[in-house]
Amino acid sequence: MILLLALAIAPGIAISIFIYFLDKYDKEPLSLLVKSFLLGCLCTVFPLLLQLLAVNNGIKLDPSNTWQTFSYSFIIIGFSEEFAKFGILLIYPFRKKAFNEPYDGIVYSVMIGMGFATAENVAYVLEFGARTAVVRMFLSIPAHACFAIIMGYFIGLAKFVNKEKSLLLAQGIIWPVLLHGGFDFFLLLDKGAYLLIGSLFILFVATRLSIKAVRRHREISTYLHHKNAYNERKDDYIF
Repeated sequence: MILLLALAIAPGIAISIFIYFLDKYDKEPLSLLVKSFLLGCLCTVFPLLLQLLAVNNGIKLDPSNTWQTFSYSFIIIGFSEEFAKFGILLIYPFRKKAFNEPYDGIVYSVMIGMGFATAENVAYVLEFGARTAVVRMFLSIPAHACFAIIMGYFIGLAKFVNKEKSLLLAQGIIWPVLLHGGFDFFLLLDKGAYLLIGSLFILFVATRLSIKAVRRHREISTYLHHKNAYNERKDDYIF
């Protein structure tokens, strides 16, 4: 039991620590980070309630039905989970004074996302065992981290711009939902094991975008703290 819990909890905490230490300047208060992580754990309740509501109304996942799996993946799973994390990010850390540069959007978003993923992981691992823990360690947890980084990238920009704030906020939820929905769709659809390639491709794309997002915001941090001239380049944008 202890080993299973360790397998379930360790990946999310490890990724959170990694992202935290990539913050080169003015690191975030530990109390805010821990609270954000715990709020991420708690916000699993919203998608769970939505899934229970769907089941009670006869909306069940049928992996053999392409359209139903598509709808379930993007709406019941993708939208509900990303919206829950998005809501916590805007309601809590986004309003704090410590959120004082764009990279902080990534830091807090990852804390919330990893809190969510860790709580979800504990539930799955306790029910399905060590094999599930290993699979999720290399697929689902990194995917949640990438979705969180992309969300935090846009929220971090939206916090400090006057123009296009609404557009940036919208992208902060739209892109994670699309990536999450697509990732789960190929995992859940029972049309052949080769469909796993679709999920792996989406994870690859999300990882590349996440690396670019982190690099972009770390460059902005360097500029802000050293006041060096910074020439904006086309390839700085992740989309």
